[in-house]
Amino acid sequence: MKTYKALTIAGSDSGGGAGIQADLKTFQELGVYGMSAITAVTAQNTTGVQGVYPVPTIGVVEQLQSIGEDLPPDALKTGMLFSPEIIMAVSEYIRSFKWENLVMDPVMIAKGGASLLQQEAVHALKKELLPLATVITPNIPEAEVLAEITIRTPQDKCEAAKRLHDLGAAYVVVKGGHDTEADEVVDVLYDGHNFDYFNSQRIQTVNTHGTGCTFSAALTAELAKGKTVKQAVQVAKSFIQCAIQYDLGLGHGHGPTNHWAYNQFAGSEIDG
Repeated sequence: MKTYKALTIAGSDSGGGAGIQADLKTFQELGVYGMSAITAVTAQNTTGVQGVYPVPTIGVVEQLQSIGEDLPPDALKTGMLFSPEIIMAVSEYIRSFKWENLVMDPVMIAKGGASLLQQEAVHALKKELLPLATVITPNIPEAEVLAEITIRTPQDKCEAAKRLHDLGAAYVVVKGGHDTEADEVVDVLYDGHNFDYFNSQRIQTVNTHGTGCTFSAALTAELAKGKTVKQAVQVAKSFIQCAIQYDLGLGHGHGPTNHWAYNQFAGSEIDG
């Protein structure tokens, strides 16, 4: 039986709710062997980000080189990349190793509002990394920045998805979690021709730290196992819905989601 492997290229979250910690927990829960290349170390908890300490670019490069020489991933995802230099290096190594099934989570702002991406890095993200993506998974604020559009309506989400596809991403998922006036969370998947919509009940909670990381990690794990993008999005949607619904109640701010909830409470029913 094959052991599927997934790689996360992202920042470390000392609070354990987002970043590589969330990614590796999600990979494990979905039966995929997880690997990581750390781009930055953050000091953060549920109340905010107290410090961001980027890894030197050469340190990121050597991590990728080590993985590429011995443990090539079946799928990979990017999260917090911080600087243009790191984005350029990551993009170069993805091309060099011909890694496929790239899920790009364009992490820009932490749940508490702290910036996690240098302003000048947005251009590099769009020019270098986005065209390599099998799937890009922005939330509404991220899609607004990348697509250069204000999103207020469902039609705006579709237009943003089209623009991001035109920039080179094979598939685009514009997530609806930030559309807080709606009773349902509607994620839009666009493949360049058709739109698919994934609906879930909105859960009123502040414990949503790491939702974007977790969703994209679940999508990555499913792609690593050979699922189609649409199938992978469906599992990721179910996984994060359970993780939010059965939260852990930790911390004094935006608490983390529950990464074992999908398997413990509803995974077999939803997946089957």
